[in-house]
Amino acid sequence: MVDSPPINDLHFDDAPSVGNVPGPESEKLLEKQRNIDSSAVAYPEDIPIAFEEGKGATVRDADGNTFIDMFGGIGVLNVGHANPYVLEAVHEQADKLVHTVDFPTEARLELIEKLDAIAPGDLQGNNRVVFGGPTGSDAIEAAIKLAKYNTGGDGLIAFRGAYHGMTSGALSLTSNTGAKSHYTPLLSDVVHAPYPNPFEQGKSAEEAVAHAIEEVTAIVEDPYSGLANPAGIFVEPIQGEGGVVTPPEGFLSGLRDIADDNGVPLIFDEIQSGFGRTGQWWAGEHEGVSPDIMTTAKALGGVGFPLSATIYREELDTWEAGDHAGTYRGHVVAMRAGSRAIEYIQQHDLLAHARDLGADIRARLKDVADGNSHLGEVRGRGLFIGAEFVDDNGDPDSAIVDSIQQYCYEHGVLVWTAGRHGNVLRLLPPLVLTHDLADTALDVVADAIEQVTTAEQPTA
Repeated sequence: MVDSPPINDLHFDDAPSVGNVPGPESEKLLEKQRNIDSSAVAYPEDIPIAFEEGKGATVRDADGNTFIDMFGGIGVLNVGHANPYVLEAVHEQADKLVHTVDFPTEARLELIEKLDAIAPGDLQGNNRVVFGGPTGSDAIEAAIKLAKYNTGGDGLIAFRGAYHGMTSGALSLTSNTGAKSHYTPLLSDVVHAPYPNPFEQGKSAEEAVAHAIEEVTAIVEDPYSGLANPAGIFVEPIQGEGGVVTPPEGFLSGLRDIADDNGVPLIFDEIQSGFGRTGQWWAGEHEGVSPDIMTTAKALGGVGFPLSATIYREELDTWEAGDHAGTYRGHVVAMRAGSRAIEYIQQHDLLAHARDLGADIRARLKDVADGNSHLGEVRGRGLFIGAEFVDDNGDPDSAIVDSIQQYCYEHGVLVWTAGRHGNVLRLLPPLVLTHDLADTALDVVADAIEQVTTAEQPTA
């Protein structure tokens, strides 16, 4: 077995190292993509880059430019690009067997056992796992079906600012009307409650939580709420696409109380926030709250293999054979990768590393904010970090964040955006990011903030 290398040994040594970007090879590939790929392609519109290879928390483009990766495939690459400890198992498995539908294999059963060992709170030792399609949206679809199957209800509660995916059921839970307007009608009886965001709402943490809990209680219990037969409450313990909105203490526990009082399942979407991202295995653990159903994907596939799972209380395992299915529910290569990723995180104590490094990064950004009125708030947990930017009037300013992203790209650091108004700088680096790489990346980010916010900005 290959050694499990320390995180310092995983990265390209020359990161960051960039010339004029995009270079000629990237330009050629980007142009070819524009000519033959779907018009739905989005990411190269913001960062015009053609990737060639990756190591750890660093990537190279087709021209040999080397970048520090601070968004990790939007939370997919928690143990880094091309982690050799994971890839050894991938190669071994791929040479033997790749696809098994849901027949038993050692790889499948091992991952289920490892997921049980890291399951949150009351789910540990009291759960079942269902694999379906390969994406996070598929896990959400399974959770919707499971909640309806067990309750006999059809009404669903989600939250404003939520993102749960782009398939029909998941899109019904997603709150962005712009993303769904062309595809209606979707699922009926989906109600979106306010998500506590003290900064945006101009409330104290206590007021924001109280308001959100009051609204959810009314939706579930008020006979005039309009939601006749609630089947489940779907919530991100930290909203990702919504802007790394980290709810104050009391919100998740309040939802747990509502769910218990009314016999409604509580479903945590941990697709972006889970698998060690926040310095705990699952973001809900920070408040000590266990869901009835939990979805996971993204980093579950180890080094980028597509895999999703829905984990739920054993008493909810009332399905008959074949009641939920998916051709790729037996992707044993991804399952082996997922098991190795769990092992790597445990062997190198990456949960503690994420907590410590994340605290350092947020502190660095807060130092920048102390002297910059455009950086309104820094928030997050572990290596799930958001920085929200505003204009001179305190209103959301997406132009600032777009310019910061461009500056960082030109100086060898890849960052991403988020938020209902596109005005949140989102950092989702691999958990293997080192302190030295983080310091270098934050130097670039801090320079970008200073350069952009001191220049005249167009109105967002």
